[in-house]
Amino acid sequence: MAKQKQATRDRILDAAEKLFAQKGFEGVSVRQIMSAADADVSLAYYHFKSKRDLFDQVMLRRVEYLNEIRLQAITEVEERHSDDAPTVEEIIGAFTQPLMQLLADDHDKWSHYYQLIAQINNSPDQGGVLMSRYFDPLVSRFIEALRKALPDCDDADLYWSYHFLSGALTLTFAETGRIDNLSGGVCSSRDIAAINERMHVFLAAGFEKLCEKY
Repeated sequence: MAKQKQATRDRILDAAEKLFAQKGFEGVSVRQIMSAADADVSLAYYHFKSKRDLFDQVMLRRVEYLNEIRLQAITEVEERHSDDAPTVEEIIGAFTQPLMQLLADDHDKWSHYYQLIAQINNSPDQGGVLMSRYFDPLVSRFIEALRKALPDCDDADLYWSYHFLSGALTLTFAETGRIDNLSGGVCSSRDIAAINERMHVFLAAGFEKLCEKY
């Protein structure tokens, strides 16, 4: 019985994740989610207190793991540099590459969650509150590591650089196909290996240049 309850809960969360990613919090009803999950509407309120609670649980079931693996990656980079600071490229790689690797390894599992993050991060109503709630402790740790690598960087330039990084990362999460059309098929928004190879290199150069005061 416990396994059956957990399976139903997971099915609801999977359906909610996909629909929230596609339509946003306000654009989907609990009834639509339960229909997609092939479950009775009453079960939504058995497993979750409200639609908002369901949304929070969708976010929380993956965010803790994402933060954990990136914290581990940053810690490992720093431990390899016990006598000096890691490079900016190494730090940014520790922040972005674990995310990209998950997407490369199991696209079906992670793509809707990443698209939901992209949607939230670009929402004037939700971005400032929800992204702060779920990701600020990890981002603060990341900024701390960058301060050590760029000790002379002005805080404003450091935070603007992170802002631009966040935009590039969540645009990549959205997989809009824009680069496919623009490049005439030379590039694909789902070519995770190509993204993983290039993103941290490109972003590190931006951080370093901006911190040099242009």
